[in-house]
Amino acid sequence: RAEKTEFGHIEDTLKKLALSRFDTTFQLRHNGRVIQQLRAAQSDLEKERRVAALCGPEFIEHVVVIESRAGDLRLSGWVALPTFSRSQADLQHFYVNGRVVRDKLVSHAVRQAYQDVLYHGRHPAFVLYLEINPANVDVNVHPTKHEVRFRDGRSVHDFLFRALHRALADVRPQAQVETVALIERDEIITAPMQATLQLPVRSSHLASMRSRPSPAATWQGVREQLAGYRDLYAVNESTPNESSEVPPLGYALAQLQGIYILAENAHGLVLIDMHAAHERITYERMKNARTGEGIRAQPLLVPRALAVSTREADCAEHSAAVFASFGVSIERAGPESLLIREVPILLRDADVEQLVRDVLADLLEHGSSDRIEAHSNEILATMACHGAVRANRKLSVTEMNALLRDMEDTERSGQCNHGRPTWVQLSLSELDKLFLRGR
Repeated sequence: RAEKTEFGHIEDTLKKLALSRFDTTFQLRHNGRVIQQLRAAQSDLEKERRVAALCGPEFIEHVVVIESRAGDLRLSGWVALPTFSRSQADLQHFYVNGRVVRDKLVSHAVRQAYQDVLYHGRHPAFVLYLEINPANVDVNVHPTKHEVRFRDGRSVHDFLFRALHRALADVRPQAQVETVALIERDEIITAPMQATLQLPVRSSHLASMRSRPSPAATWQGVREQLAGYRDLYAVNESTPNESSEVPPLGYALAQLQGIYILAENAHGLVLIDMHAAHERITYERMKNARTGEGIRAQPLLVPRALAVSTREADCAEHSAAVFASFGVSIERAGPESLLIREVPILLRDADVEQLVRDVLADLLEHGSSDRIEAHSNEILATMACHGAVRANRKLSVTEMNALLRDMEDTERSGQCNHGRPTWVQLSLSELDKLFLRGR
C-alpha cells in the first residue's frame, strides 16, 4: 500500500506494544528521523508520561485512575471522564494479561458503565489492563489472537462493569478541582483523581457554609426537592472564618443571565450551569428513591403472549428472578411461548414485548442485561429535566450555595443526564493569561 498507510499501521502497532510493556524502551525512526522515543518507565509518573505521549496530554489530564481487585481478577489503568468522549472508538486500548484484545464482552461492560453519563453516539476513551488466571481465559479463539474467551464471562463482565461504574460515580468536584491544582504546579502527569490535597483558604471574605444532609431517598423526598431550593433548604451562613476550608466548588458570587452561577474557590473562578447541575442531582435522587422503595409493578389486565425460540424460553424460565427484580413477571406457557403478567409502572406505555426480546438477547449473549433499567432511567431523566430549576429563575446566594453543596455530594455531578458538563473551572493562571497579566 501507500507508504503513509503502512507507516500508520507500524505506528499503531508500536503504540499497542508500548502501552503493554512499560519496562521496554522503544524508538521509532522514519526516513532517518526519530519519530518516537519512549524510555523504559518504572514509576507511576513515568508510565503516565508514556501514556500522555502515546494518547495525548489531553487524555491523561481527564482520566480516572482505575485499581480494582476481586478474587483472581485485577483491573488497572486509566479511563477518561465522560466530558472527554470521542466521535470514534479510536482511543480504546484493553489488555488481558498483557495481550491487546478486542472483545464484545469487554465493550458491552464499558458501554454499560458509561451509559448514564455519555452522549448517544459518543465513545469513551480508556487504557485498561485486566489480569486473570491464564487457566480461565482461552486466547486461541481467533487467528490474529485479538479475541479471547473467558471461562466465566459473566463474572468478568460484572467485575469490569462494577469497577468502572464505581470509579466514574466517585468522581466528585473535589477530585476534579484538585486536578487543576496539579496542572497549575506542572504536575499534570500524576494520578489526578487519586490526589488528596487539602485546599487552603484563598479569600478571607468567603462565608463558612453548613450544608444540610440530602433528603431521604424516597419519592416524597424527591417531590420536595423538585419544589426548588427556596423551600427545601434553610442553610445558615456564619461569619467569615479565616480557618475555614473552602469547599471544592467554593461559594457563590452571583448569577449570570438567570442561567449560570459564578462561584469562587481556592483556585479561581467556577462557572456552573444551574439547570444541568440540578437535573443531575434530581435524577440521582430519583434513582436512589427507586432503589430504596423498589420498582413498583403493575399487573396487566390481559397477560401478553410472546412467541420465542426454545432457547429463549429456557433462558426466560431460568432468569425469572432477574426479570422479577426489575418488576417484570414472566412465566413459560409452552415450549416456545411466554406470558408477561406484570410490568414496571414506569414502563407501562413502553413496547414491553420488544423489551423482553432484547433482554433475552442480552442474557444469552452476555449473561446480563441492563435494558429494563436503562428504559426506566430514560424516563426518570426526562422527569428530572422537567423538574430541574429552569433558566431565568433567580436564586438567592443561599440557594446557589446549597446547589453547590449538593453537587459536591452527588455522584456523577460533573455531567448532566445528557452527558454535557455541569461546571468548569478557570484557574487564576488561566484568568491571568486572558488579561495578559505578567507579560
